[in-house]
Amino acid sequence: MTPTARPKALVTAPFRGYGLEKLQSMADVVLDPWISGSHLRMYNADQLAERVRAEGCNIVICEADICAGPLFEAPLIAVGSTRGDPTNVTIADATAAGVPVLRAPGRNADGVAELAIGLIIASTRRIIPADRDVREMQVFRDGTIPYQRFRAWQIAGKRAGLIAYGAVAKALAWRLKGLGLEVIAYDPYSPEARSSLDEVIETSDIISLHAPLTPETDQMIGAAEIERMKDGVVLINTARARLHDMDALVAALRTGKVAAAGLDHFEGEQLPEGHPLCSMDNVVLAPHIGGATYDTEANHSRLIADDLALLLAGAQPRNCVNPEVLRARSQDGAGLSAPGPDGAASGPSGSGFGEGD
Repeated sequence: MTPTARPKALVTAPFRGYGLEKLQSMADVVLDPWISGSHLRMYNADQLAERVRAEGCNIVICEADICAGPLFEAPLIAVGSTRGDPTNVTIADATAAGVPVLRAPGRNADGVAELAIGLIIASTRRIIPADRDVREMQVFRDGTIPYQRFRAWQIAGKRAGLIAYGAVAKALAWRLKGLGLEVIAYDPYSPEARSSLDEVIETSDIISLHAPLTPETDQMIGAAEIERMKDGVVLINTARARLHDMDALVAALRTGKVAAAGLDHFEGEQLPEGHPLCSMDNVVLAPHIGGATYDTEANHSRLIADDLALLLAGAQPRNCVNPEVLRARSQDGAGLSAPGPDGAASGPSGSGFGEGD
């Protein structure tokens, strides 16, 4: 399974560090990250296929571009999606074309966990309105004393409940324990998460959401679930906005049932103009930046490059979504540079909970 010529890779994901150097040692690289310009550039399937043809590439590594139908008409060695769950790749199309799809699980776990910590502290201690008061020369706003106005409960000694227990939640758990919190977790697909959803909802002082958006998890936290939470609970969501009912959350924030919230994702990537959350001092809002670290880019670069090295050497990649295409190639003796159409359709590896970014 040795390629007949030096591969050429089109890389539209941010790629850096050891992973980039290793990729350049194995292949000619066209590096054109989708976030390198002043505006977002995301290829649809036809545009990406055309770019691959124009560059003469047989490896594609992307983060946001759509990898489907037309792309897999090219003689590809592999597609690398620099995401934990390659939702931008139609796995059935790749498998039907005999193209292995590589992914980068856990690439952003530390970055998202660190942002979750920031959201917890910023929302419970109301750091943003406190900062605003200092900047606006309103330390004694409306004749009040800031020491009184910003008093809050410390998080040490509280219970944090995590919903889903994938890489991000695990990275958050040890950080929370280090800050003096008790941590429990619910995830029906993880033997390490031993609490029920009812226990997490009903007994936690802080609830942090980490599930991917699936039919099973869509709107899993609604008005009924919020009503069962402790009075003054803190809700953190660094995963997907549709995991909770936004209207129910707004109502609970207004009554104080939910004392504070920290959110890093919204449907359509931003809130509508004039949304009530924007005027609430007990909410911290971030524009989907949990994984926006240079380390995340270095991590996914390493994971994809290491797996490509294994693939090119005829070995089994560690994070291949559709390994059946490799078995089919091995059985028919096909070379990596010209994958055949063998292999049955397959969906993303795994199911249930566990972060997808």
